[in-house]
Amino acid sequence: MATIPSSEPQVAISLSGVSKEFRLDRGQRVLALESVDLEVSDGELVALLGPSGCGKSTLIRLVASLEKPTDGTVTVRGREPAAMAREHRLGIAFQDHVLLPWLSAFDNVALAFHLAKRPVPHKRVHELLELVGLAGFERARPRHLSGGMRQRVAIARALALDPDVLLLDEPFGSLDAVTRRRLNLELQRIWWQRPIPTLLVTHSVDEAVFLADRVVVLSGRPGRIHEVVAVPLGRPRDAEVMRSSVFHELTDRLALALDSAD
Repeated sequence: MATIPSSEPQVAISLSGVSKEFRLDRGQRVLALESVDLEVSDGELVALLGPSGCGKSTLIRLVASLEKPTDGTVTVRGREPAAMAREHRLGIAFQDHVLLPWLSAFDNVALAFHLAKRPVPHKRVHELLELVGLAGFERARPRHLSGGMRQRVAIARALALDPDVLLLDEPFGSLDAVTRRRLNLELQRIWWQRPIPTLLVTHSVDEAVFLADRVVVLSGRPGRIHEVVAVPLGRPRDAEVMRSSVFHELTDRLALALDSAD
């Protein structure tokens, strides 16, 4: 009998019973995360909200293989994050864009291919810069680009190698409110065209609701999952969504969750 393929989305990122403890000077210990269970499936964008210092960035660094859990397991596509990182299967963009100032926008995106020891597909690099709205700025160096444009280059570079997952840690956190809102629209458009399973850390409730399929609220340190809120807004989304009653109900609910999580 033929096997009927499952229509259930596959789990892309999994954290099971994850705790993370840091050892500071003089033997002091700080428990950043405790007993976190979380999954991100194919075609899903999950946002992390929580009070400052609750372990949001630590959680994303665990998935990025930049830290190891003290307890529990973290997997990406069923494998250890470090193995996926070695194969350049993780797309990562942080608040600090980390562009090389002496390279053009084109060459900063192409750097992903150089680091992976792969030939640079010029057409694909041009397509990525067009995807993030930077067609015509290929030869511009970071100092000639605005903060928002530099973040777009960083996102294009994160997407360059067709990663299995995308990890975004406050990618627009240092930008002014107007630019941040504009880039939220851009990121939503980019993600709609390439719906890679994504984990997003943000301090903005509006940003979380606008971009995510689910919003996970972490408690104050040690970070535990305090509440998970599904976002029942269709895609693609535009600025009109932010004026809807559903959007405002969700932001109010999450604001209350944050108040009780601190």
